[in-house]
Amino acid sequence: MTGVLSGLKRMLGIAGNENPVKMPVPPRPEFPVVAIGDIHGRADLLALLLDKISQQAPGATLIFVGDYVDRGPDSRGVISKLRELDNAICLRGNHEAMLLEFIDDPIEKGGRWLRNGGVDTLASFGISLGEDSNTDEVLNASKSLQNALADGTEDWLRALPIFWQSGNLLVTHAGPDPATPIADQSERDFLWGHRRFLRDNRSDGIWVAHGHWVRDRANFGDGRIGVDTGAWASGRLTAALIKPDGTVLFIDIHKK
Repeated sequence: MTGVLSGLKRMLGIAGNENPVKMPVPPRPEFPVVAIGDIHGRADLLALLLDKISQQAPGATLIFVGDYVDRGPDSRGVISKLRELDNAICLRGNHEAMLLEFIDDPIEKGGRWLRNGGVDTLASFGISLGEDSNTDEVLNASKSLQNALADGTEDWLRALPIFWQSGNLLVTHAGPDPATPIADQSERDFLWGHRRFLRDNRSDGIWVAHGHWVRDRANFGDGRIGVDTGAWASGRLTAALIKPDGTVLFIDIHKK
């Protein structure tokens, strides 16, 4: 019997274990939160998912994890819809960061954006540009995009925060360094993800809800809640309803 009890204690990480296992604490925001994955120009899926969320999680605070633009067909429509929403917080993703780089320094930094879906975003604003366009064409497209953005949209994009936190839940686009306090993180890690984010677990009890890394299905475990299901290509847009009692429920739309 003693051996059975000792084994149970080791499993639970209590007395007698030199390296006790820290029992996981569930994510506990102060109020119901819905973290919504990368939209990437799929305004059609966004409309359907918002309708479903309004039915299944009325009154919950909506937190969008970024990457509203690029790759899908209607980045313009996504931005317009997000700006209309009440009770919603929109975070910046690496694709919004690249779009702003295209406006600020199109020749030196615009190429990366154009290769990663920027051409599709431009097309949604009625601007035609190939990935191998010449310097003058790139400069003209950058200025045309700036002019095509609705009043206040550029300022809105620049003001998007890189993370949001309530209780022990942090929502961001990619993933901070698990070994570094949140206050000491670099902006790059929030936008592009730290190399250890998916490998190592945090030790401070903070759960990170994030997008950026595409999965066939949303996932929940080891301090991470991943909600990027590759909407632009898969037709699946996913959100996670996270309640103050630690419950996590996934809500998604799947439409080609």
